[in-house]
Amino acid sequence: MRTTDIQRCEIRPGRLVEWTLSPKTLDIAASLPEDTRPPAYIQESHIRTARSLRQGGLSVPTWLGAAFDIPGPVDLDVLQEALRTWTLRHETLRSGFRWSGEAGDAVRRFTLDADAVSLHRADVGDFPDATDLARHLRDRFDHVADALRWPNLIYTAVVRDDGVSVYMAFDHSNVDAYSIYRIPAEIHELYAAGVEGRTVPQPRVGSYVDFCEAERADADRIDGAHDIVARWRKFIQRCDGRLPSFPVDLGVRPGGALPEQRLLREPLVDAADAAAFEAYCRPYGGSLVGVLAATALIVHEIGGEPVYRTVVPFHTRSRSQWSDSVGWYVGGAPIEVPVARAHDFPSALRAVRAELQANRRLARMPIDRVLRLLGTDFRPTSPDMYSIVSYVDARDVPGAGHWPDQTAYALLRVSYGDQVCAWVTRLPEGLWFASRYPDTDIAHKNLRLYVERLRDIVASVARPRP
Repeated sequence: MRTTDIQRCEIRPGRLVEWTLSPKTLDIAASLPEDTRPPAYIQESHIRTARSLRQGGLSVPTWLGAAFDIPGPVDLDVLQEALRTWTLRHETLRSGFRWSGEAGDAVRRFTLDADAVSLHRADVGDFPDATDLARHLRDRFDHVADALRWPNLIYTAVVRDDGVSVYMAFDHSNVDAYSIYRIPAEIHELYAAGVEGRTVPQPRVGSYVDFCEAERADADRIDGAHDIVARWRKFIQRCDGRLPSFPVDLGVRPGGALPEQRLLREPLVDAADAAAFEAYCRPYGGSLVGVLAATALIVHEIGGEPVYRTVVPFHTRSRSQWSDSVGWYVGGAPIEVPVARAHDFPSALRAVRAELQANRRLARMPIDRVLRLLGTDFRPTSPDMYSIVSYVDARDVPGAGHWPDQTAYALLRVSYGDQVCAWVTRLPEGLWFASRYPDTDIAHKNLRLYVERLRDIVASVARPRP
């Protein structure tokens, strides 16, 4: 699935229908007792940051979503049941958080039983103009899929004679990219079974709520003397006491208002070049190492920093029980690449490989737990704690081969932020790039240059000159 925003996912006019959790379900949720399973550290940090920004007068939408087509004509009753069945499969989607405690500053979970969940369908009306429809969906998703409300998910369908386009949005606290990638195939399977009157076997899907409890218990066993904390402490000290930003000029004024962001998304190279790049990088650890090595060289060219420091995102689905689960299974590992001493691409590859081999295990410990133990005041002033460059190979996701025919997209909300978040995705058709970054002239110039140089390096490796 290509990553884009709601304005660029090939929306067509039609009649809009939406589903949210029913009023009956909301009434049941209002009286639920506390679920003793705590939020994950990453969830709690996300919610607290959203509240801090809101209290400062800024609402920063951070939802993720999925878009895909189902050929028609489509039976909306069957589609509704497919959506409900899929929702019940993933416990985190019927679990939320409340503020509690004497100071109202504690984050406590509640969770609905599966039999308490039902959907409410509303016929919103006809939208003859695609731009108006995209704007309506964005505003509606901003309101519903919000970190500080519950429920914070919404499903919609744009109905036409030739089928429907489904658009789903979730606050980030419940989903990651891999969760989004799996949605089209699962909904298609459930819908097809409903139309044919057959039953889909219920898979054994691990609960992200259970994962949160286990991960937090494990994280709470370490203290400030642990080796992982010591290594993060030294890394942050070498970043001048901060978590790393993208080391090029972004035109952002320190201490200024949080800037609006802009989206840059486009293909990098085709399937043949992506395969050749992968083959070249394989002895060093694969395309992730290659993308990071190329980035290190490029930001050194642009910004002149002798060492490229970043936090590399890794999934935390360490057991098979989490492989099909919807949730936010992401951790980060710090790396430092002495790029000034890397005279060529192979040298950079070797440096990145060594850093990842030494530090990848640190991603299993939530960064927010480490920061608490460091005792450093990392006040949430931005929805992104640091800049990232992420690489994901999505070709093995169930249904990936059908994404082009389904007009399937992973949706990203671009709103406010002072960091650069970039995603390189390996798809059947090649490498796809997407990034959100501060909307300034200098940031646009430097991100444009970064993407062009990244494409040049990949292509030069894939198609070496004689």
